[in-house]
Amino acid sequence: MATWDGTAAPTRDAATIALLRPSAGGPETYLLRRQASMAFAPGMYVFPGGGLQESDREVVGWAGPTSSQWGDRLGCDPDTARALVVAAVRETFEESGILFAGTDAGSVVADTSSPELQKARLDLDAGELSFGDFLGCRGLVLRSDLLGAWAHWITPAFEPRRYDTRFFVAAVPRGQSVGTLPGEADRAVWAPIASVLEKVKAGEAAMLPPTWITCRELVRVDPAGVVDEAASREIRPIEPKLVDVDGEWFLDNPIEEETHG
Repeated sequence: MATWDGTAAPTRDAATIALLRPSAGGPETYLLRRQASMAFAPGMYVFPGGGLQESDREVVGWAGPTSSQWGDRLGCDPDTARALVVAAVRETFEESGILFAGTDAGSVVADTSSPELQKARLDLDAGELSFGDFLGCRGLVLRSDLLGAWAHWITPAFEPRRYDTRFFVAAVPRGQSVGTLPGEADRAVWAPIASVLEKVKAGEAAMLPPTWITCRELVRVDPAGVVDEAASREIRPIEPKLVDVDGEWFLDNPIEEETHG
């Protein structure tokens, strides 16, 4: 940061989903630990997600809120909103095996553990298959109604790699389970959110502020009602900034004080 010249790198649109399921220890979430060799957020625990791809703008089978409704919720044009939802669902399937899709607006794939679907995850991740083609050839539609928009974070201007990320939330569909570990991660866990927060506080796990704050906000949320909870939230862009305090630089998080307690 000391050598930053004040020029901000461009941002890339991205999307992520905080997956939730109930447990005796409170709501659990699914986290991936990024490999130490990764250029962005090495060693950090993150939700499944990633950058928007051009193929995410292709036509896909769709059920749930319209592109315009998602655009109003996400604060962007309908085409970009639709692509962000597609990216969130695609990346989550690639990185966890959880699939928010069904044969119609009232169904969801009950089991994604088949070798055929696991191979499709690899093909999607390698860019050898578009998500639209994946859904289309199986007669599936994306269930956008199973997602809720939760937050909008923008990487600080001084970072060399920057993302304009929409955070979604969703309960894991009944019967589905996570698959094999994706290549960008060296560990994946389902863990009670309360336990995750304690491990981060104790220095036993590392998270970027957006992931940490999202976990803190979700720690008491019932997974079955998380989409309804999301619908009541105000979403505005959050971009932490550097501030000079008596000659020392600190990262100012504009919602940190709001989320304490």
